[in-house]
Parts: sequence; C-alpha cells; structure tokens
Amino acid sequence: MPWNDNSQGPWGGGESPWGRGQKNNNNGSGGRKDPPGLDELFNEVKKRLGGGGGGSGAGGDNGLNFGNFGVRGVLLVILVLVAGWLLTGFYRVQPDEQGVVLRFGQYVNTTAPGLHYHFPYPIEEVLTPKVTTVNRTDVGQTFGDQDRGVGGRANTNESQMVTRDANIVDINFSVFWRIKDAGDYLFRIADPVVSVKAVAESVMREVIGRENLEPILTEGRQRTEEQAQNLMQAILDEYQSGIEVTQMQLQKVDPPAEVIDAFRDVEAARQDQERLRNEADAYANKVIPEARGEAEKINQEAEAYRNRVVAEAEGEAARFEKILDEYILAPGVTRERIYLETLEQVLKGNNKIILEQDGGGQQAIPFLPLDRLMRQPNNQNNGAAQ
Repeated sequence: MPWNDNSQGPWGGGESPWGRGQKNNNNGSGGRKDPPGLDELFNEVKKRLGGGGGGSGAGGDNGLNFGNFGVRGVLLVILVLVAGWLLTGFYRVQPDEQGVVLRFGQYVNTTAPGLHYHFPYPIEEVLTPKVTTVNRTDVGQTFGDQDRGVGGRANTNESQMVTRDANIVDINFSVFWRIKDAGDYLFRIADPVVSVKAVAESVMREVIGRENLEPILTEGRQRTEEQAQNLMQAILDEYQSGIEVTQMQLQKVDPPAEVIDAFRDVEAARQDQERLRNEADAYANKVIPEARGEAEKINQEAEAYRNRVVAEAEGEAARFEKILDEYILAPGVTRERIYLETLEQVLKGNNKIILEQDGGGQQAIPFLPLDRLMRQPNNQNNGAAQ
C-alpha cells in the first residue's frame, strides 16, 4: 500500500495527517485531496528542466535529462562565471597609494601606482594604503579633533624630561610622518601610531638628556629638533617600519611651573642684553666706517699736498737752473729782469704813488696824503654797510 493510501489509516474516518478532506469544487461533493507522491514530484522537476514526463514505468527515463539546455549550456555558464571571476583580479593603484598584494593572507610584493592584476579572491587580495598623507603624532599634550592647534590636555608623564645639568624641562612636540614602504608599514610593526609615539618620546628624552637647560630654552631649539629627527629616523629604519619622518617640531619648551616666573625674568634680561648689544653693534658699524673714511680723506689730502710741494720744488729748481744758464750768457740783462720780476711780486696788490723826479715833480704838495685819500672811500662804504 502506498504511503499516501490512508483511507483506513490510523487517523480513521478517511482522514489524512494534513487534516480533514476538502470539498471538491467541481462536483460539490465531499472528499479528500491527497498530497503528491515522490514520483510525481520528480517528474515535475524534470519537466521544468525541459525533459519529458513519465515515471519509472515503461517508456520512462530514469536518468537526468536537461532537454534543450544540454551539457554545452551548463559548460558555457561555468565558463562565463570563471571568466568573470578572473576579471575581478584587475585593480588600480592611485597616485597617492601603494598596492600591497597578499596571497592567502601572506605578503607577496608591493606595486606602484597604475593598473595591475592579481589572482582573484580568495587566492590573493590587495591593500592600498595612502602613502602621501602626512600624519601627525603629538607627544606631551593630547589633542582632540576639535581643539587641535588651539590647545589640549597636558600629559606630564610624557612632557617632563631631565636635562644634562639635572634640571626639569616641560616639552610638548609634534612628529610629522608618512608611509615610505606600505609593505613594511603594514606587517613589520603591530601598531604604527603607538610605535611612532613611543620612539619619538624615547628619542627626545635621549637628546634632552645630552643638553643643558639654557640652550634648549634659547638658541638650541632647532639643533634639538634636527638631532631628534635624525635619531628617530635611524631607529625606525632599523625596525624596518616603512615610515619616513618629515619633520619634528617643538611646540612648547618651558621650565617647571614652580620656577617659570624666575626663568621668564632671566629671559627678559637676556633679551634686553641682546638688544643693547645689537644697538652697540649698529652704532659701531656706523661710526667706524665714518672714521675710516675721514682718515682716508686726510691721507689723500696729505698725499696730494706732498705731491704738489714736491712738484713745485722740482719746478722751481728747474726754473733756477734755466735762469742760471741765461745769467751766464747775459748777466746784465738777466739781473735787470730778475729785479723787475721781484718788484712785480712785491708791489703787486699794494697802493702805489708815482712822482716824477725832474723839476716838474717839485710843484706837487709834498704833504698831500694821497694814500689816505684813496683809502677813505673804502672806509665810508664799510661804515654805510654797518
């Protein structure tokens, strides 16, 4: 008896395990609708796949028949799926990224920006971290997203350091870094941000421990930054971290709060000293060139006077030699000429009165003050001017 032949089943009254019979809509009489058998279900599936109907009886086909779809269609679908899966292996690395290829989770190589191919997932996968973004790590002060650059919470455990002369200095500084090698960055160190901060704090403590307090507070800040940056880069390279430190910047360098007022007074006095020194240097730079210029002027004038006197003396000597030659040739004429030239030089610019020596000159008034009469108009002009 088939399993669905339960007209006299254990539920009695012709009931099935699915409940009581339902009315037949065709004839209106009461009856039961039995569930389909396994053969009927199998035949229905074969029909939907394109095969013909029929059970396990004669003329039926017990094998799986795909009908018009066929084996070729199934293979075509499989090939299309495989081709689509293989095409998912193409990937693009942006100019600000590096591609890190993993094969079954193990690092294989690093690819440059551009279009590349790898075996599709789950055989290989690619990570593309940003390598041009400059990251910032602060030590000694904790900043939030809203107050970065404005202020933060001080962390004295990180900021207070001891100098070589056994003084305590409170330092806040920032480290700017970027990814140099994405493969090393992702797989050589567990937590890059924590590692950068720990190395930066350790390096700064070492550099501060080699310096006295005064240079750190005044002119030694840039030297401290450079030394700390170089030492930190060397340590990160030794760790093969794939990180490049681009800049290390001291934000605040102060003595402890208990003595900060006294240090500020000292710093103000040092600034006044520097200002006065600069003013003195400026005055010296002004006066010294002027004095040097005046000295050079006097030297040049003296040199010119010397050259002029020497030239005049040489000229007079040459003139005397020529006169001597002429005197030897004609003594009388030369003597008279020298006498006349001497009178010309002596009487030049003086008032002169000429009287005749013959009888006509006797008629002149001997006491007539001609020289005073000639000077009188000049005296009157001077008095009028006063």
